[in-house]
Amino acid sequence: MKVIGKLIANEATGGVLLLLATAAALIAENSALKDLYHHFLHLEFSFGMGHGGTLLELDTHQLINDLLMAVFFLLVGIEIKREILEGQLKSLSAIAVPGVAALAGMGVPAAIYIAFNQGNSAALSGWAIPSATDIAFAVGVLALLGRLVPYQLKLFLLTVAVLDDLGAIVVIAFFYASDLKFDMLSYSGLCLLVLWVFNWLGVYRRSPYVLVGACMWYFVLQSGVHATIAGVLLAFTLPTRIDIQKRKFNAIGLSLSKYYGSEPPAERMEHSLAGWVTFFVLPLFAFTNAGVPLHEMGLDNLGGVAYGVAAGLLLGKAIGIYGACWLMFRSGFARLPEGLRTADYFGVAILCGIGFTMSLFITGLSFDNAAITNQARVGILTGSTLAALTGYAYLKVVLRRGDRAVSD
Repeated sequence: MKVIGKLIANEATGGVLLLLATAAALIAENSALKDLYHHFLHLEFSFGMGHGGTLLELDTHQLINDLLMAVFFLLVGIEIKREILEGQLKSLSAIAVPGVAALAGMGVPAAIYIAFNQGNSAALSGWAIPSATDIAFAVGVLALLGRLVPYQLKLFLLTVAVLDDLGAIVVIAFFYASDLKFDMLSYSGLCLLVLWVFNWLGVYRRSPYVLVGACMWYFVLQSGVHATIAGVLLAFTLPTRIDIQKRKFNAIGLSLSKYYGSEPPAERMEHSLAGWVTFFVLPLFAFTNAGVPLHEMGLDNLGGVAYGVAAGLLLGKAIGIYGACWLMFRSGFARLPEGLRTADYFGVAILCGIGFTMSLFITGLSFDNAAITNQARVGILTGSTLAALTGYAYLKVVLRRGDRAVSD
């Protein structure tokens, strides 16, 4: 329980920072700072090698969404891999309930969004926006309830959120790729092969993985697949445990496999980057993506995109996740954990409607039209806020009993 408690505390801190960054973005977009804010978003950065010319040009917004968010997805990938090999995703029986709930929690919101936007082909590309869950905000709200929340309920939320991230990664990879360049895909595939060879040989230094991973990120960026997928692929190749036999095998001649410390590369990478992602990358992402002109939030200016996103997050997530849990428990497919009721899962299902970070990210992939993008952002902010307030109030009432108190 100490591990879960530590994770909850870290994510709660991240949620507060995201909230502050969002507030700063809204203030900047709707004040005299607007021009300065937009100037910051469009600062140009060029990357090259010596006199060989420019390899890459990105503005601030692209730099954050394509490069820094790849680091975020690297950490997400490490977490998913660890859970698959050693954690809650290792056993099929352990992931049955959260797995089905996560799938339903992605499908129902998407269906609601599509229902609101039938006939609007420009808007339909945003169908995945309300399917996401922001783990930092969701567990941050859960942390406010402290000892009232049973351990099994915390674990359920974290597992659903991890599976939700995995689902979002699959959606981004398969549904938000455009103008594929197969030569670049081939180069990125070659980099991935090299990374797998490093893993197979027992290379435990981080630097070879980072170097080849950076090359893979560049090729994926140029291929038409979103560059953040490179972070996930790199994570899946990082060794999560020390294999002594591989280390002895490579000690003969491969200096790359020199062993440092007692932590495998995945764990060392996670420890090195977690603080940067929590305190810098995600708040910066929120600051550059959450700026919405408040004058466009009037009912007359909103349409199916805003309503579809808000309803998908607030209602779709709750209906999908809770409905799946209710059916599995009532049918006998799964056993309800001791001390919990099906009603307890409804509050967690509502909290999963806090889509913020991943929803904003998918919004950036979905639309080129600024007006539609702003509508989606309004829907995200509205739906996520209502989900947070409603989920917190519901759980506080339902769990506020002496026999619910559990230790972390």
